[in-house]
Amino acid sequence: MEAIRPVPRTLLRDRAYEAIRDAIVAGEIEPGAVVRDAELAERLGLSRAPVREAFSRLVDEGLLESKPQSYTRATPLVTADVRDAAAVVGAMHELVARVGVPRLGAADITAMRAANERFAAAVAAGDVDAALRADDELHDVLVRVSGNRAAGATVARYTPLIRRLERRRFGEGGSCRSAGLHERLIEACTAGDVDEAVRVTAEIWRGLEELAD
Repeated sequence: MEAIRPVPRTLLRDRAYEAIRDAIVAGEIEPGAVVRDAELAERLGLSRAPVREAFSRLVDEGLLESKPQSYTRATPLVTADVRDAAAVVGAMHELVARVGVPRLGAADITAMRAANERFAAAVAAGDVDAALRADDELHDVLVRVSGNRAAGATVARYTPLIRRLERRRFGEGGSCRSAGLHERLIEACTAGDVDEAVRVTAEIWRGLEELAD
């Protein structure tokens, strides 16, 4: 498991959470697979306490499910859950677009363009990890500039549920979302056209809801 590896002793709970979350999203821990705190603690080079805390957080976020005194396992891929998550995340991105577009500076637009270039290159190369990472970096510009911490926290919480399905669909030969849509979003941001930026953002995330179908 590439995502399950020893981590620095600082921020142990957060590092354990990130490593296990990434392994679930990447499919290294498959839907329905049982996870054991002792085993993962050994892989991560940690005590069991931060791993248990990570388990609790991942249960709350819908990536793990637990039955006391019985098992903790990765949740199955439920398309209804992904649709719900995509609707919520999409609404948050529309909100930050509405607030963030008027606040964007030249450096922010440059960062969005660079992220979309990385995205397009990754899609062309069939590198799903790099594509999804670049996609996050592009949209995170508006999240950051908006200054809305609640929206940012909601996006961070529910995006992994969507990413897990995206990775599986892309691995099965499905198409990745369009760099052209990103370009339309960037052009709207450059022009300061809030309404168009919101419309394109809605189109992007509506496509992810449809992916679940």
